[in-house]
Formats: sequence, C-alpha cells, structure tokens
Amino acid sequence: MTSSVVPPVVSIAYHSGYGHTAVVAEAVRAGAADAGATVHVVDVAGITDEQWQLLDASDAIVFGSPTYMGTASGVFHQFAEDTSKRWFTQAWQDKLAAGFTNSGSKSGDKLHTLQYFQTLAAQHAMHWVNLGLQPGWNTTEGSENDLNRLGFFSGVGAQTNNDEGPDAVHKADIATAEHLGRRIAETARVFTAGRAAVAA
Repeated sequence: MTSSVVPPVVSIAYHSGYGHTAVVAEAVRAGAADAGATVHVVDVAGITDEQWQLLDASDAIVFGSPTYMGTASGVFHQFAEDTSKRWFTQAWQDKLAAGFTNSGSKSGDKLHTLQYFQTLAAQHAMHWVNLGLQPGWNTTEGSENDLNRLGFFSGVGAQTNNDEGPDAVHKADIATAEHLGRRIAETARVFTAGRAAVAA
C-alpha cells in the first residue's frame, strides 16, 4: 500500500534593513525548495492578511532578522508582537520553527537574536529546529569558507561588513543558510508524515 507524499510547507518570515538579511532568506528558501518543500517568503515589513494566512497554513516558519543593537530589528519586533493574535488561539502550536540573523560584527550579539526567536517560538508552543552543524573555522586546518564558520548552533549567524552591500554576504554563510533550509524542510517532512501515520 502506497500513499502520495504531500510536500511540507515552509514559510520564511523575515525583515531586512539593507538587503543583507534578504540574501540569507533567499538562501534558506533555496535550500528548503531543493529539499522538496513548498516555500513562501514573507517580508514582515509589509505583511498582508493573505501572508498571515500563509504562515497559519505552514508546517514550519523560519524567522529572520538583522541583529540591531543586540536583538532583532524593530520591524521584526512589531511583527512578533502582532503574532499575539495567534498566541491567544495557539494557532501555531506544534509547527516547526528555526531562525537566522546577520550583523556587521563576527559576534555582534547574534546569539541573543536567535534566542529571541527561540523564545517567540516557545511562546507559540512551536518546536525549534537547530542548525545541526558542527562549528567550522576553529582549527588550524579550518577556514572562513567552512560551513557554520562562526560557530552557531541555534541557527544561522551570518556576518557582512558594515561598509559592503548585500552582494558581499559571505558565500559560506549563504551555504550554511541553504543547509538550514534543507534541514527544516526534511524535518517538516518527517513531522507531517508522522502526523499522517498517527491519524491513519
């Protein structure tokens, strides 16, 4: 007995102030699509009712924002506050969640932004999917071209110099974001298949 496999639906809810984080969002999208997911990319700076409905219907939501002053951008914070309508009804309960951020400094307090995303996901009773990579660039044989070159575990921490444009987002960070996209899509496939099996 065989059954058709429905592709998981992954949405990327992000804000990008100067275009760098949008490049990372596109890499997450590409990775998730490569893994067979149906992917929606939602710029939360101008989110519409239709896009809210896309998020509500998703199996996984990936949060993304630049790190400004040690946390997600004000625009993303407003989006997060607006999700309280979903919190009241637990509309996002048991969805998967993941996250990515970009800043000008190698550290730049990006971990705080990723932890902010984790807390937001936990408040919605979502399941966090980590990066699933060992850190790179931490041995004499490593290089800045390693996946996860900055050594984040919670999600993607990308870095772009403050005086360079979006085309300067590091290729290793783009590849790391593609990995996260594939990982969230593959995990969502397991979850959706499991739910279907339990319901059968």
